Amino acid sequence: MILRGTVDCHVREELQKKLERSQATGKPLRIKAGFDPTAPDLHIGHTVLITKMRQFQDLGHHVIFLIGDFTGLIGDPTGRSATRPPLTREEIDANAETYKAQVFKILDPEKTEVAFNSHWMEPLGARGFIELAAKYNLARMMERDDFKKRYASGQSIRVHELLYPLVQGYDSVALKADVELGGTDQLFNLLVGRHLMKEYGLEPQCVLTTPLLEGIDAREEDGVIVGNKMSKSYANYVGIDEAPGEMFGKLMSVSDPVMWRYYDLLSTLSAAELEGVKRDVHPKEAKVRFGKEIVGRYHGAEAAEAAAEEWQRVFSARELPSDMPEFTFDADADGGESLINILRNAGLAKSGGEARRLLKQGGVSVDGEKVQAVDARLERGGPYTLKVGKKRFAVVTIA
Repeated sequence: MILRGTVDCHVREELQKKLERSQATGKPLRIKAGFDPTAPDLHIGHTVLITKMRQFQDLGHHVIFLIGDFTGLIGDPTGRSATRPPLTREEIDANAETYKAQVFKILDPEKTEVAFNSHWMEPLGARGFIELAAKYNLARMMERDDFKKRYASGQSIRVHELLYPLVQGYDSVALKADVELGGTDQLFNLLVGRHLMKEYGLEPQCVLTTPLLEGIDAREEDGVIVGNKMSKSYANYVGIDEAPGEMFGKLMSVSDPVMWRYYDLLSTLSAAELEGVKRDVHPKEAKVRFGKEIVGRYHGAEAAEAAAEEWQRVFSARELPSDMPEFTFDADADGGESLINILRNAGLAKSGGEARRLLKQGGVSVDGEKVQAVDARLERGGPYTLKVGKKRFAVVTIA
């Protein structure tokens, strides 16, 4: 379970020894993962790492959710082509509360230690910082991919950015971490933590990285999952705060190979249980089970069951949803309203341009009839039942 869905493991033999010692002594391992409090709108791609934390938690280990309120003052340079603006103290404090609310939808708050790295970084002082900086060399720091690229292209690298990996690594020293988790883009920083723990005379932590999750539009080519990472900018995400029906519908839309990828990275099933599902359960039913698991995680089992029943009713039986939003628009001087304006104002299209594209592509129907004319109008009256794509519905009245 620990290695399932991971990319890097440094070093596997050391991790095996730590686990054996933990089992023999009954002392849980200390599992650390750090998050700068930038308060993103989390989608399930962000939760791959947090789900791995929960798996450690379920196995009885001690999970430390580290909020980087000090590193947030520096600004994480990872993957950046320019200096990241640092956060203000007020932003950090507000965002830290948002983070805690988000992650405890996955982690057990009763079994999670929440730590703030300002607690040991601020008392370190100028002398402590100089001593910390003396434990790493510039040549190694400049091997970091984003620093190397920025230096080669003549882009600015501020000296404080070089401190970020050192501070993240020192967090592991302060917390005496046995294992640190991070995304694949964090591998350099995590390995700095191993180096610094040796410098301070501690047993080095093991490092596990988790992949960046592909979006719901990903596909399989030659046995490999390909596609853009899950992102709002690609409109291929499943947000953890989305309505249960919306979440379930998006998960049911993924291909079977992508579904198994999601199972590997997000499900809390044991390896043996997952193998049983792959062996004994039809892919469609497996997808329903996965959808229920994910929706239930964020909205509860009752909401997950209702979402599954609604999906079955609407998309298998081709019936209309029972909870379509209703809108009333005032007729214009000609006694109606442009369908493009209706789609945009009802939230069925993000813009007039998208509404035109949907119409031209045949993605819009009114009362069951496909409408493709970009100058189409709805006359005073109704209610009209609008359907956009396979999942978006609304009832509209023109008054």
